[in-house]
Amino acid sequence: MTLIYAGLSLGAVYALVAIGYNIVFVASRSFNFAQAQLMMIGAFVAYAGHVTFGLPAVAVIVLAMVVVMAIAAIEERVAVRPVADHQTQLITTLGFGTVLTGLAQLIWGTQPLEVPFIGSKEAITLAGGRVYTFEIGLIVMAVLLVVGIHLYTRRRLNGLAVVAMSQDAEAAVLRGVNVRMLAFAAFAVTGLLAGLMGFFIGPKTFAVATLGSALALKGFVALAIGGFGSFYGGLAGGFTVGLVEEHAARYLGSEFSNLSVFAILLLVLMIRPTGLFGKVQERMV
Repeated sequence: MTLIYAGLSLGAVYALVAIGYNIVFVASRSFNFAQAQLMMIGAFVAYAGHVTFGLPAVAVIVLAMVVVMAIAAIEERVAVRPVADHQTQLITTLGFGTVLTGLAQLIWGTQPLEVPFIGSKEAITLAGGRVYTFEIGLIVMAVLLVVGIHLYTRRRLNGLAVVAMSQDAEAAVLRGVNVRMLAFAAFAVTGLLAGLMGFFIGPKTFAVATLGSALALKGFVALAIGGFGSFYGGLAGGFTVGLVEEHAARYLGSEFSNLSVFAILLLVLMIRPTGLFGKVQERMV
């Protein structure tokens, strides 16, 4: 059970990255390849709030959310809105993420920084396995976030408008939906969530400048396994990647962990090219 808990908590981190990818993808059919770097900045801000400024936990969470949301809003303005096509946006958002990595190295250095956790630092025994409380928090947070987003996109007017945008942006505009504003709001929301996520993933991953690039690829793999546009798919894909990685490292060796993850990705895509929860859309031409 200890290995399963470790895999689920690591998978929750990847799932949180995939959720950020999906929010932007659903809203604008493009990818924000700086999402993992935004979470990295959230972890660094959480470290600064805790250690440098000595702020209480609530203030640290608010600070991380506000700072990263502002950075995400800037990214939308300078790296996404001026670019016409989605293919070029892949390059510009990747470049923005590289800039964030460089700034993090300049400000905080290259050494991992331990982000304090507000709860107990001791592992507890649960169902025959050992797990840290922050790992339980990561798993619960990922599940609750996916459920909350799913309900919002099904029951709230703005959520339904975002879904309508993803299906047909032109038709949504004709129905009075402010597509540009909702796309901007999607980036701001992903920044807000990235700041919150950074606060919680920091105790597990530490705050380090290479965190963004490490999470970006695995988060994308989780999204591909689960299915683009599916939040439950991103959650399932993240847990799958985390479990496979931990079990491969334990029984085959750490050098086989990445190989095993991509082997599972290829297997899933050969069986279901759209991912586990992805849907095929047919269009009349």
